[in-house]
Amino acid sequence: MSTQQGGRFFFNVDWITILIYIALCAVGFVNIYASIYNPDNSTLFNFSSNYGKQLIFIITALIVGFSILLMDAKFFSVFSPIVYGITMLLLVAVLLVGRKVAGNQAWIPLGSFRLQPSELAKFGTALLLARYVSSFNPKFRDFKSIMFAALIVLFPLMLIMLQPDTGSALVFLSFMFPLYREGLSGYFLLIFLGMIVLFIADFLLPITLIIPVILVIGGIFVYQNRRKQKVMFSIILTTIIAIAYLFLVRVAYEKVLEPHQRTRIEIMLGQKTDPKGAGYNVIQSKIAIGSGQITGRGFLEGTQTKYGYVPEQSTDFIFSTIGEEWGFVGCTVVVALYLFLLLRLINLAERQRSTFSRVYGYCVASIIFFHFFINIGMTIGIIPVIGIPLPFISYGGSSLWSFTVLLFIFLKLDSNRMGFI
Repeated sequence: MSTQQGGRFFFNVDWITILIYIALCAVGFVNIYASIYNPDNSTLFNFSSNYGKQLIFIITALIVGFSILLMDAKFFSVFSPIVYGITMLLLVAVLLVGRKVAGNQAWIPLGSFRLQPSELAKFGTALLLARYVSSFNPKFRDFKSIMFAALIVLFPLMLIMLQPDTGSALVFLSFMFPLYREGLSGYFLLIFLGMIVLFIADFLLPITLIIPVILVIGGIFVYQNRRKQKVMFSIILTTIIAIAYLFLVRVAYEKVLEPHQRTRIEIMLGQKTDPKGAGYNVIQSKIAIGSGQITGRGFLEGTQTKYGYVPEQSTDFIFSTIGEEWGFVGCTVVVALYLFLLLRLINLAERQRSTFSRVYGYCVASIIFFHFFINIGMTIGIIPVIGIPLPFISYGGSSLWSFTVLLFIFLKLDSNRMGFI
């Protein structure tokens, strides 16, 4: 790379996003250190501890990220089917040779390290989805284009459900938002929202009450549109699907979900209390966050954190450490960093000249938003505990590396936006 090209490269890269990324990684390291702090062995460079390993993960992630910035931007479009295929093969491999942890067969053991293919599948799916939209320019008004995009997303989702890792599988629903940006009808988002409402209603109300309500609402709309045969048919079909969905939810709940997953849903909906069992994590997390008050108890001074009351505190519940030791101020700073990052990514996506880059950028923003919203939501008890990490902050090599690759591919595409169509 010549001096002139090197200067242009460093000028075009969005360093603001990189600084936010580094800040989030630093927040993660500090709070992982606090969550497992041992005064008898408190050195920062204890590489046998989780925080020592996380430091290695961060350094290697930065090396991987900057290596991506030196690659040809067209590589990611040209080889996206191969990347997608490799990540799918890894999802199949984990079902055959994976190690089962906490009921999920989601990790492939590689010596002392465990690889989680579901994390890698996120950027593999994002790349192929962007390639499909940019190559075929679908308008998502016909069944064929919608189904092809759906298959790209549903294939990894179903493989992950077989592990079974419900939390990671649900992340793939976030790909609906990039498709909406590219022309997918808003009715699909309304259907998605309706599915959530019906899911909750199926647990809170008897089905003998829900079905008559659906029939009445459907009947009213049919009566109002009785002269529009196409609309009337759609309403009748939607009513039938809604009723079938209610029964499907009940079957899936009883036959597919694990007992601990069912318990978590029941606790969130207020149908069960289990302070010493499945509800323990959330109760302790809420106590930790609440005890931090405005400015927090101080670094290494959190009692919930210090005495290990919150399980999985360096991974899924890392936000409780932030809340206890840094208080409302610390939580606000972290949330602001994520919101700034998300707004920045959307702004970068909108300025792309390439459809591939724009779609991929929206995929990155959607995946990060889903993780951010769900993870913080479950630590404060408004969303069931489904076990997904907080991006760049939670402990874990697979998570950090996959989010780094996901983000830095987009930064590379953005840096070359004037030359990649």
